Amino acid sequence: MADVPYNGDPSRVVPMPSARAAVAAVRAAGIPTGVVSNQSGVARGLLTRWQVEAVRRRVDELFGPFAVWAVCPHGPDDGCGCRKPAPGLVLAACERLGVPAARTVVIGDIGTDVAAAHAAGARGVLVPTPVTRPQEIGAAGETAPTLIDAVRLLLGSEDRAVTRQQRSGDSR
Repeated sequence: MADVPYNGDPSRVVPMPSARAAVAAVRAAGIPTGVVSNQSGVARGLLTRWQVEAVRRRVDELFGPFAVWAVCPHGPDDGCGCRKPAPGLVLAACERLGVPAARTVVIGDIGTDVAAAHAAGARGVLVPTPVTRPQEIGAAGETAPTLIDAVRLLLGSEDRAVTRQQRSGDSR
């Protein structure tokens, strides 16, 4: 989804370019899909759990239902083990899916997504957006320019340009 900070309005949910194709490709390969999301707006009093749920329902309407949603409503100072970059959300999603973390991939747009994947023992792929900081791109072990490119990389059908980018650490 396009990044809308503290979004509690389902009408503001807009898929990122290639997101529908990426999710469809993963599902066509028989791979269960899920969402792991920090929602600190709840702890900050900017969102209600009802609003987070309404946004989740809208995402499911646009993409079809995801097999699991793991959401952390805590703030950054709450010391929560589920809040990314901690591994809790990823591990909870893996448990609900019945998949070991070592066979799981987290695709995200910021460094905490990749850090949570690694902390859980999963693979992390960064798809930079305008809000991704340069140091997060540099620290990511694997990057892809778009969501569909990340899925192609993971499914083994990436083109040579994406493969070179991953090996060189260049995100563009």
